Amino acid sequence: MALCDKDIVPGEVVPVVVIGNGPSGICLSYLLSGYTPYLQRDAWHPNPLLSSKLGENTHTSLLEQDLEYLCEGLEGRSTNPVAVLFDSLLLPDSDFGLDHASPLSWRYEPERATPHLVLGRGPPGGAWHAMEGSMLTLSLANWMELPGLKLKEWLRDKRRLVYRYVPSLSEIASYYQHYVTQMSLGQSFACGTTVTAVTWQPGREGEEPCWRVKGQQQREGEELEDGHTLRQDVPFSICAQNVVLATGTHDIPARLEVEGETLPYVCHSFWELEAAISRGELSQSSDPILVVGAGLTAADAVLAAHHLNTPVYHAFRRSVTDPGLIFNQLPKLLYPEYHKVHQMMSQQQHSSASQAPNTPPSPPGSSPYPGYLSFPHHRVLAFRPDRKCVLESDSGQRSVLQVSMALVLIGSHPNLNFLPDGGRSLGLDPDQPISCRRNPVEVDPFTHQVVGAEGPGLYAMGPLVGENFVRFLKGGALAIASDLSRKQRGERRGDGLTESLRDGHVDAAVEDRQTETCVS
Repeated sequence: MALCDKDIVPGEVVPVVVIGNGPSGICLSYLLSGYTPYLQRDAWHPNPLLSSKLGENTHTSLLEQDLEYLCEGLEGRSTNPVAVLFDSLLLPDSDFGLDHASPLSWRYEPERATPHLVLGRGPPGGAWHAMEGSMLTLSLANWMELPGLKLKEWLRDKRRLVYRYVPSLSEIASYYQHYVTQMSLGQSFACGTTVTAVTWQPGREGEEPCWRVKGQQQREGEELEDGHTLRQDVPFSICAQNVVLATGTHDIPARLEVEGETLPYVCHSFWELEAAISRGELSQSSDPILVVGAGLTAADAVLAAHHLNTPVYHAFRRSVTDPGLIFNQLPKLLYPEYHKVHQMMSQQQHSSASQAPNTPPSPPGSSPYPGYLSFPHHRVLAFRPDRKCVLESDSGQRSVLQVSMALVLIGSHPNLNFLPDGGRSLGLDPDQPISCRRNPVEVDPFTHQVVGAEGPGLYAMGPLVGENFVRFLKGGALAIASDLSRKQRGERRGDGLTESLRDGHVDAAVEDRQTETCVS
């Protein structure tokens, strides 16, 4: 949809603008379009406490219930309580490999719909369209799906035999794009858009306070003589009552900020490893590659190199037994490949007491995992032009490693350049850049309103608040849609916040700033 084709009157305030059209933005659009969750009649949930609470309001939609009350006592693999709640309702006992039916039913109630715009640089699905299509996802198929459209059924409709529950990345990207069409959400999506500025405007006398969203949308212009179409960037400026940050975090690779990190052999993307493999630059006779990081992408790099019998050094700051390590959070039976990497990290460690600083990985036949050596509790001090990397342990022991290439895979930062100072003031630590794992955006846990926002009505969801898995980012959509529904009803939340949607506009009055949790 072209923004200039949207009937936006200059000065009109759009109720909601969502920045980001990945699964986070898509799920929120679904809820804002009038699709409403209710508890099914005679529904059953394996958690007796939650089942009892749900039974207290069987005729009330989930959007109108007290989410904080429903979240009490629930535990799960997310630190965001509403994410745990919604996941438990959509996929009861999924972590135990069980396939219980969801107690929720979905009704389309157009009278509940909230007008909104979803802005994204590419087609619906966001970063999933930029990933390597043949790779498999980490999650099971039902963990990747959005409400109202079963992913396995959609795959069967495409006449694809589903032998396993793990779909490819290209299938997931196609599913998300089809979902927007299937659910008739397309009229709210404006693709090809780049947001350049989001600012709070308190409003002058007689004007409504609002958020100003500025950017550019790429559109096709006149057709050239050679048959090609000239593309042009058309600027736009929108006033919004509420803005939702749903941009994901795959934009800017995180860096170590050490000497020599810009040298040609130092890479920051898994795809650079794949490119080197396709060019035939890595083999069993190559110098080892150095993988820095202890996340899933780093594990993928270890597996890819190990498959080629290319020797690997693997350096990471944490202990192998650290409960925060992602491998210690994944069910072993569901993820045998990652469990193998975790075993390698545990059983094939560099020991400064028994090994020389530049000891190469063990040769074939000499260890359980030949060609691999891990360096837990180590950090990179420098990369040298002669392809030597200097590592230092927590105890101060240094190792100098000769490598063929180095892969720094320590996560990524979102591109929030449209916010002042890249949005740093919104993080848990305002002195650090926003990071999914290390410094997420600080939000109210039950509404997802941003705590450090300059004005009311700014929300964040998905990876920006620490959710890396699709199954949990749906909880952010529920929290935001519920809070917007509460505003529409003109209800007061127990923390002292008073914000009503009256005649389609936000009343931004705050009665008690001392107890306000979402205004700086």
